[in-house]
Amino acid sequence: MMLWAWIFLSVLLVSLLSLISIFFLSFKKEFLHKLMAFLISFAAGALLGDAFLHLLPEAVEEAGFTLSLSLTLLAGIIIFFILEKFIHWRHCHIPASKEHPHPFAWMNLLGDALHNFMDGLIIAGSYLTSIPLGVSTTLAVVLHEIP
Repeated sequence: MMLWAWIFLSVLLVSLLSLISIFFLSFKKEFLHKLMAFLISFAAGALLGDAFLHLLPEAVEEAGFTLSLSLTLLAGIIIFFILEKFIHWRHCHIPASKEHPHPFAWMNLLGDALHNFMDGLIIAGSYLTSIPLGVSTTLAVVLHEIP
């Protein structure tokens, strides 16, 4: 199969898998809240576990445990804490209007579009390196989409 076909089919697979979330809309509201709490905590734990159990030890092995590595880690935690405080979304019951806009939908749409674009770049770049690497990267992106 040609290389562009591998890339196209892999990106199409990842894009279609993100539509599985429509299936969850058929669940009852109480069950959906419990499921979402579980999935969000699972996703956060997976990301933190990957960062602290895989990426950080690899960085320490590569560069040694230096002051710059420690300060970079601390700066990352502080920056994201401050970012969370500035763009914290608060729930309100005022309907959206020109005087009171609700930009969350646009922020979500733009962020998701950028995220999917980056997924496509990562998949295409890995296929350009080698087909087995492209397949394994596609699998990693698919597993990343699940939580």
